[in-house]
Amino acid sequence: MMLRDILKRVQAGELTPEQAEAEIRGFEDLGFGKVDYAREKRTGYPEVIFGLGKEPEHVQAIFARLYEKHGKVMVTRANDKMVELVRDIVPEAVYDPMSKLLTVGQTERRFPGVVAVAAAGTADVSVAEEAAQTAEWMGNEVDRIYDVGVAGIDRLLANRERLQQASVVIVVAGMEGALASVVGGLVRRPVIAVPTSVGYGAHFAGLTPLLGMLTSCAAGVTVVNIDNGFGAGYAASIMQQAILEGNK
Repeated sequence: MMLRDILKRVQAGELTPEQAEAEIRGFEDLGFGKVDYAREKRTGYPEVIFGLGKEPEHVQAIFARLYEKHGKVMVTRANDKMVELVRDIVPEAVYDPMSKLLTVGQTERRFPGVVAVAAAGTADVSVAEEAAQTAEWMGNEVDRIYDVGVAGIDRLLANRERLQQASVVIVVAGMEGALASVVGGLVRRPVIAVPTSVGYGAHFAGLTPLLGMLTSCAAGVTVVNIDNGFGAGYAASIMQQAILEGNK
């Protein structure tokens, strides 16, 4: 926004001096945190609130500012108290206990093609849903392909065509994380691997699948952090944006 426009809005009483300062700087300092209003202009998407570890009252305040500015907000790893406080100010906010995502609104853009989200087992679905719902919130159609781990390879191969038709594939797996390598060998699209903290002792709370995915022999597999479904959904959307812009 041009400086002249901001000054005119202050003159007309539409903005307080404090709000005008935030517009110019691109962020607002709330004391406990700085709300990044300019992120949508820089990256295409507004700031997303990481809820884990934050005070519910802080999440509420940040949510209110972002909703006022963008009309759409996402909180990851939200808890019941955060949901309660946010709904006090934005009753239409939606919470999904499986993914722990708290959202309102979504981007107006819609990407062509499909993001496939493949989960190895039912225990991985919470992370898979964080990835899937993030991708949907960011403008993608999502195809969920769940419980297709390599322990029963026929289940995966029965969905081979769906995987190959996707523009981007997100693979969510715990245990040894082998599903990402197998899918990487089946498709010619980008594969984003998400190791999960699901597994027995030597699985080391996700470290084993993380290392396995990082050392995958399948080309085209990239890896996000343990249980980071949000990061995978976001990365898939950035890839979709690049594909869309490349086709223009």
